[in-house]
Amino acid sequence: MDNLLDLTVIIPSYNTRRLLHDCISSIYEHTRGLHFEIICIDDHSPDGSADMVAETFPEVILVRNPTNQFYVKNNNLGMRMSRARYACLLNSDTRLIGNAFAALVQYMDENPQVAACGPKLLNPDGSVQHCIRHFSGPATMVLQALNWHKLFPRSRLTDRYYATGFDYSKAQPVDSIGTTAYVIRRSTWENAGMLDERFRLFVSDLAYNFMLKQKGYMVHYTPCAEIIHFGSQSVNQQAQNSLRELHEALIAFNEAYNYFGKSGASKWLVRLAVKARDYCKRAEYYLGSDKRVIKGPGAPPKARASVS
Repeated sequence: MDNLLDLTVIIPSYNTRRLLHDCISSIYEHTRGLHFEIICIDDHSPDGSADMVAETFPEVILVRNPTNQFYVKNNNLGMRMSRARYACLLNSDTRLIGNAFAALVQYMDENPQVAACGPKLLNPDGSVQHCIRHFSGPATMVLQALNWHKLFPRSRLTDRYYATGFDYSKAQPVDSIGTTAYVIRRSTWENAGMLDERFRLFVSDLAYNFMLKQKGYMVHYTPCAEIIHFGSQSVNQQAQNSLRELHEALIAFNEAYNYFGKSGASKWLVRLAVKARDYCKRAEYYLGSDKRVIKGPGAPPKARASVS
């Protein structure tokens, strides 16, 4: 493909009208020195998000899904539509505070061995949002389900998954980084593949980073750019359904990628463990005051603003 743009920004959106408006506005306000396009894929939102984009940002390439296609398929559609050297998968509940995309494109240009990268994410209060995860074993996941990270936040067992000791001040290779603001090289998705469509949303980032590592590709974290992330604004709208889907995705991920072992016995044990985790999280949801789906170390704080 000749005369490629520098970057395609792909924004899947469901029912986050105000946040989506602020996200797109921040891109046009801060992005300089790049030839870029924005593809917004509205996943049949009932809140008028698509009409807002069409009326306020006519230069955005808008896709209106007639039915819900969900996060993974929407991002893959954006990559297939891309006319650029890189694509950035960007959540609609993010906001640029500087020329982040120019810095990220420059980082990828200067590091041709890197298949994908992600920036420093900030909570709305300016604190660092922990977006790095280690690939870990089943014992760590069981302890995480039992809120070990709350009881013993400095535990080495907590660090095995949450990377609580990660140094966010320097660029470095990582096992897994979230796809909140995730820059992928065109050759990566053309040769290694796109997001795994066996998943709709949850675990898709872990699965993609795991697949890349298995194939010998390198994923980096870089602090050269900072982006605010409000966090889980779509999934929290239907928290109970999201919890169920999260645990179904964990089982599917293990069985598709042999993450915790190849044997039938190990997969059976994992199914039991994940079901137990699901029950623990549901009980926590019903009995606790914090109704967020994602709330581990460094997660975004409770959202106070409306997303309408």
